[in-house]
Parts: sequence; C-alpha cells; structure tokens
Amino acid sequence: MLTAYPENVGILAIEIYFPKRYVDQVELEKHDKVSAGKYTIGLGQTKMGFCDDREDINSIALTAVQNLVEKYKISYNDIGRLEVGTETIIDKSKSVKSVLMQLFAESNNTEVEGIDTTNACYGGTSALFNALNWIESSSWDGRYALVVAGDIAVYASGPARPTGGAGCVAMLLGKDAPIVFDRGLRGTHMTHVWDFYKPNLSSEFPEVDGHLSNECYLKSLDLCYSRYIEKLVAKENCENPSVKSFDYFLFHAPYCKLVQKSFGRLFYNDFIRKSDDPIFESVQQFKSMKIEESFQSRDLEKAFIGISKTEYEKKVKPTLLTATEIGNMYCASLYGCLTAALSITPTDELVGKRIAMFSYGSGLSSTFFSFKIIKPIPEIQKSLDILNRLKSRTEVTPKKFEEVMHLREKSHGKKDFKVVADGSSLEDTFFKGTYYLDTIDSKWRRTYKRFI
Repeated sequence: MLTAYPENVGILAIEIYFPKRYVDQVELEKHDKVSAGKYTIGLGQTKMGFCDDREDINSIALTAVQNLVEKYKISYNDIGRLEVGTETIIDKSKSVKSVLMQLFAESNNTEVEGIDTTNACYGGTSALFNALNWIESSSWDGRYALVVAGDIAVYASGPARPTGGAGCVAMLLGKDAPIVFDRGLRGTHMTHVWDFYKPNLSSEFPEVDGHLSNECYLKSLDLCYSRYIEKLVAKENCENPSVKSFDYFLFHAPYCKLVQKSFGRLFYNDFIRKSDDPIFESVQQFKSMKIEESFQSRDLEKAFIGISKTEYEKKVKPTLLTATEIGNMYCASLYGCLTAALSITPTDELVGKRIAMFSYGSGLSSTFFSFKIIKPIPEIQKSLDILNRLKSRTEVTPKKFEEVMHLREKSHGKKDFKVVADGSSLEDTFFKGTYYLDTIDSKWRRTYKRFI
C-alpha cells in the first residue's frame, strides 16, 4: 500500500494537436465585407484553424494521445487513469475516453479509470483536477494519469464565426514532475447563467449571448482571483500579493482581445485592494466607482488596459501564440496557451517561476489556479516545437473555408456513409500522424484511419 504522499505532482509530458489548414483573418475580413481590423484588432485574431467533416472530437483526441505516447516513448501499460474534457458531443452516451481505449488494446491494459467531463470550456480543467486528485489520493496505484482537453469550435455564418478554431491537448501527469501544480491554491466560482449553451443536438452551433458571456467571464475572474489571493496569503503568508506575484498568466482565450481586457481587470482588482500604490496614480478617478458599474465603463477598461500594457506584453502576450494563430479551442484553449508558454519561452526564464491560470466555462464554471516550473524542460520544448509546426500549415481561401464549413454542417449527424470531405488529399489536409474519420455505418458506428 502506498503511504507516502507523492511529491511534485504535475505535468511530465504534453502534446498539442491542431489542424493543418487555416484561414487568414485579414482575408476573412475582406471576404465577409467587414471593416478592416474587425477580426484582427477587434478580436485580436490572426489566423483560424478549422476541420472538415473527416475530423471529430474522437479523431483529434486519438491524434493528440497517440502522438504524445510516441514522442515520449510511453507505455500504455503505465497509464492508470484517462480523463477527457470536451464540450464537443457526437454521442449522448458513449464517451470519447471509451473510443481512446482502442489505443490501449495492444497492451491489453483495460484497467484505466476516468471518463469524460462536460461543461463548456471548463471540462479540461475539471479533468485535470480529477487526475491530480487521483494521484494525491489513496486510490492511486502509482501509474500515470493522462488528461485530454479538446474541442472543435464551430459557429454559424455571421459575426461569431471568426471566433472558431480547433485543437486538442494531451497531458501526462505523475509525481516528480518538472511542472508542479500548487497545492491548496485554487479560487473557484460556479453559478447558473445562460451565456453560451448548445441545446440543439442536431447542430454543432451554440446559442450565444456574447455581451453576457464577456461580463460573466470578467465577474468570474474577479471572484476567482480574489479567492485565490486570500488562500495565497493564508498558505504562504504573502504580504500584499498582486499581479506582480506571478511571472506569467494563462487565460482561457475565446478571443485574444478579451484576454487583454481580463489582464487589465486583474490590475483593477489590485487597485481595489491597494489604491495608494504608485502604479495607480493615473486611475484615482475610478476609486469611488461601484464595482458593478465598472463592468460597463469603457473608460475604466481602457485605463487599466493602459497601465497594464507593459506587464501584458511580457507576462501574457507570448502565451497567446496558439490562441491568435489557431483560434478558440474551447476546452483546449487554456492548455493551448500553456503549450505556447512552454514551447517558446527560454528555459532559463521558466525555471523557478510561478504561472497563473484562469479557466472559464460558460454556464458557468471558473477557477484561478497556478503552477511552478521547478526544473528545465528541454524534452518538452523540443517535442512541442510549436513555432515550426504553425509555420508548416496550409492556408486556404475564405471561399474554400466557407465551402468546408457548409459541408461540415450538411454532413452533421449523418449515418451509413463514407466520408469524402471536400476533395482535398490527405496530404493537403492532415499532418502526418493524424487520425481521421473514415466511415459511419448504418448504426452510427464510426471507424477511423491514421495518415502516416
């Protein structure tokens, strides 16, 4: 029986999958006949990855997991828990996790706990917490936990479509990790609200109240950050903790402009607690404003984006590479930012650093938490290689993108057919190692192949 509490529980390996094809947001602005900068400046997006009807949540999860196992030479026998966080539902009963068990067949390992977790973009975080809790519990058998967070974000034609995207992140968890989550430091807020939801199971498209969703995101950030700070003071006896207590920040990124606003919001929270700090000299006019009013104040938003800009450029913007280049990945969005931070930041700038994470899922669920990098991660950085992988993608025209989206909508929910997609070759559509949907039989049973 395991009696010792495992030390340094966290991430041992991590992999991201994103589509090979993308549409440029500048070109999409022209195609949609909207004002220049509406998507690139207004939303903060540069490119958007997308999938045709040969990819679904199962295929992108299969790809992320198998690629991680191969890159890090992991045995499937050494995995004792597999948790999946996703809001992309293609079956009302059968879990994505159960589909992933195909990968365990050759090893004959069927003793693998965990299933799927669903609540908008928060599912990946819940899956992560479940896995961490398992390792730190009496149920742990000493093996690794594998967490998969992924989604295909698709919107109806219109103003929300440029906030789409797709991606999947797989994380291997265990003890003695280089990336260690802080124990006892989580600030959580959950409540009931109708800001984003998917009631129509015959469609991939959500119902969205964009204004309400943005406000819910910021209000949740306020509460979660405040609760985290309270725990940080109690646990580590910190004196006047603030944004400066963290070296980097990772946010769930539905679109990058919201992340910039959110980082400014953290400065506003620090201002509420310690308004006499010299950094806030230029924003004293907001001292008497009621907090509820602050969510509607453009002047306040602009002012705090302004005073946070230098820190934003250093602590946040580098982590948004995947978010701005791929788009919204729902459950994978926050963890895509994690892969960006780990991949492109020099090792000597990571070791010993505390990194904050804010996870938000509509409906709503949210948590502010953190981790530390306690030793160099050269293997992880070499494996991720995100900059080069992003450069190796294929750009398609907005017209082609619209055709693919129409095809995906048309084929949604069909059975008894062989997927033919848009006529593009496997080589043009997929990176090597990508799983793709091949057939759906008369009983909706899906089979997959891998492009090697």
